[in-house]
Amino acid sequence: MLEEQKTELLSRFPDLTERKDCTYLAFNVAESQFKKVLQALRDDFGYSFLSNLTAVDWDSAENRFSVVYILFNMTSSNYVGVNVVCADSENPAIATVSDLWPAADWHEREVYDLFGITFTGHPDMRRILMWDSYPYHPLRKDFPLAGKPTDFPSDDVRERMGTTVLPAPMAGGPFTAGTGCSMHKMEPHAKDQSWNEKKTKPTAE
Repeated sequence: MLEEQKTELLSRFPDLTERKDCTYLAFNVAESQFKKVLQALRDDFGYSFLSNLTAVDWDSAENRFSVVYILFNMTSSNYVGVNVVCADSENPAIATVSDLWPAADWHEREVYDLFGITFTGHPDMRRILMWDSYPYHPLRKDFPLAGKPTDFPSDDVRERMGTTVLPAPMAGGPFTAGTGCSMHKMEPHAKDQSWNEKKTKPTAE
């Protein structure tokens, strides 16, 4: 069944390329076509559930950011992934899919908050985790795992706390996810590199 779907999808969208590094059916899609592909997957192929919407920072000068959509077919229990590269690495932006899946609203706000990718046409494009004036995007590769010291957003909070936002102890992290297995088994596991109040941060030699 998946081979039939793949053949039909590739015949309708010949510019798609299959991703071989996934344990489920997945494609690279041009930014100019990705909404048509997603709508076809939803309406014609039964992938009606938006399981996940996230992004990847490849830490490269060109094609730095990709937005990744994971769809689920609730009849066949199959997943399909769609990977879309943002054309602009300096100011990444891509069209919203909240008109196709209303639940994408908060997913896109989270990606905007943590990666700095703007979703054009979004009904409420603002941060969802950090405060509006927060100057960083914490899931970008150039952001340190422990965070950066930052002032609190308002004078009354700073006065009450008597401090600034400080880098956090890496309790239990950093985390890595497994590969080469089904999605539900790829839960992240901690490396033994954590530091906290009782185990000091190692210094570079």
